[in-house]
Amino acid sequence: MSSCAIDLTAHNPNGAAGKQRAANAPPQDAPEKCILVGLRVRNDGGAGNGLHAYTAEESLNELEELARGAGAEVLGKTLQSRNAPDPVTLIGAGKVREIKHWAAECNPDFVLFDRNLSPSQQRNLARGTECRVLDRTQLILDIFARHAHTSEGRLQVELAQLNYMLPRLAGRGAAMSRLGAGIGTRGPGETQLETDRRRIRSRIDKLEASLEKVRATRKLQRDRRTAAMVGAVALAGYTNAGKSTLFNALAGANVLTNKKMFATLDPTIRRLSLPSNREVLLCDTVGFIRNLPTTLVKAFRATLEEVSEAAMILHVVDIAAPQRRGRMEEVERLLAALGSSGKPQLLVLNKCDLLTPDERAAACAAERSFAAAVKVLCVSAKTKEGIAELPAVIDEFLPDDRVVRSRFRFPFEDGGKLAFLYERGQVIERRDDEAGVEVLADVPESVERMLSAHRRGRGAAAPPSGSSPPAHDSR
Repeated sequence: MSSCAIDLTAHNPNGAAGKQRAANAPPQDAPEKCILVGLRVRNDGGAGNGLHAYTAEESLNELEELARGAGAEVLGKTLQSRNAPDPVTLIGAGKVREIKHWAAECNPDFVLFDRNLSPSQQRNLARGTECRVLDRTQLILDIFARHAHTSEGRLQVELAQLNYMLPRLAGRGAAMSRLGAGIGTRGPGETQLETDRRRIRSRIDKLEASLEKVRATRKLQRDRRTAAMVGAVALAGYTNAGKSTLFNALAGANVLTNKKMFATLDPTIRRLSLPSNREVLLCDTVGFIRNLPTTLVKAFRATLEEVSEAAMILHVVDIAAPQRRGRMEEVERLLAALGSSGKPQLLVLNKCDLLTPDERAAACAAERSFAAAVKVLCVSAKTKEGIAELPAVIDEFLPDDRVVRSRFRFPFEDGGKLAFLYERGQVIERRDDEAGVEVLADVPESVERMLSAHRRGRGAAAPPSGSSPPAHDSR
């Protein structure tokens, strides 16, 4: 695990879990070893929500993928079945003893639970197993900390970590209190635990203030784009669906791509020219995952607002994923929480190169009924199959800066503006006379506004995007 991981046992170094951790500490460059623990609740629909919920086995497999992505070596995994989660230890005292004996044999650095544990459950499990205990949220926070490369990303991760840590500070108490000196100050004084909490709350306040400045800056940038009528298209999807590879294929960018989950954390924005000569901003954002920690959602509000403020969303799906529809439903749930459920959405089924033609046709047909999408496309960002069609589809359904047919007149001395019209629009008719040049063209509304001094009125309605006008000499 990375050095940014939250170590809750550090607040009780003399406890059994703290001693066990010190004895098991691996060399600095060696991967940490762990065992995974999941919980299957009988008569429960699964580990997720909706009709296509994850089974406990699928959820544990996803946890294993996350753990390996964080650099850990998985020694083994176990699944406990219960009628209901145990409020004390989640998995029951008998299973805790079993894990304790197992850990004594294989000597893991920590035990990782596929649930979000309460502070008391985490302390009870650490005492019962005599191992360091981490839950799903801590693992995801650690992965985010590894991949936060910008100052904004580091601020957001630190805020999420501190909000997670605050209710879990325990173990020092009055034995480490600082006594007062002088009249009115005698007594137990302020305990170290209280001091830690005060310092964390102070740091949280500073981080929130810094991130509010980030939000204000991003809002100012979006307002400028809105004023210039430059629409934004956000890529959203489950982590490891291939969003960054698709982003690179569309925008000609070189964003890091990796098979590990959450390889891309910081948002990246690039300009994309559409067939109508409209320009949009394409935004690659952090991937979603089932049970995304609420502390991360709140901390990454400034980043996730790029999705909520976009004019259109490309929902990227790994078509070969075994739990494809469950992941789609989880992304839709998070988009709804961000206020983005009503936006035009293209469903992009990525990694079609991994399927046979028959499997691909069946998967595409199955997802065409997906109600949230205005259109479904099957592509491979890796082999570039279907990528050329995407800009035209975006052009067709993008609501911002729509294309209109307008008539313009330019004197000969304004040749630069005429050239700009040819660059950003599609010329339908051109007539030259002694006074200048009259042009009928399909242009984005933003271009029409820039050339408003030369506009002579609207023509007939513009044809659908992607139609080819007759060629003309721009002279």
